[in-house]
Amino acid sequence: MRTIIESLAEEAEQQLRDRVWAPAPIDRATAAKAAADLHSSVGTPHTQEALPAIERLEHLREALAVLAIALAHVHGRLAWFLGAAATALTPVLHWRALPAGNGPTFGAIQPTPQQYTDAEDAIRRIQSTLGLITTA
Repeated sequence: MRTIIESLAEEAEQQLRDRVWAPAPIDRATAAKAAADLHSSVGTPHTQEALPAIERLEHLREALAVLAIALAHVHGRLAWFLGAAATALTPVLHWRALPAGNGPTFGAIQPTPQQYTDAEDAIRRIQSTLGLITTA
């Protein structure tokens, strides 16, 4: 997940540097709001790692919702970036923090602590790239 997000971020940043992508004012505003909302959803590594798994998962799902909402308001390159980022984060939708008990889980799995960390780092990387889009 983190590798895919890193590749997307590098591509977006290259397009901004090469001036292939000149974000419109609405794109910059949407990117700024999404970056702020991602920051609110996923805190610092130290803060996140201290949380129980159920809260970490909740924060990751909130971040995915932030991307979906931002995606709904834009078109073009920013939409493509946000859509690809959301797609890369879809494994989060199949994670569960609660024990399965004796019932079915609809295919949900319990992620490892490293998977939580990787997803949180990916969110921070998206946030960083959105910050660059804001100032482009």
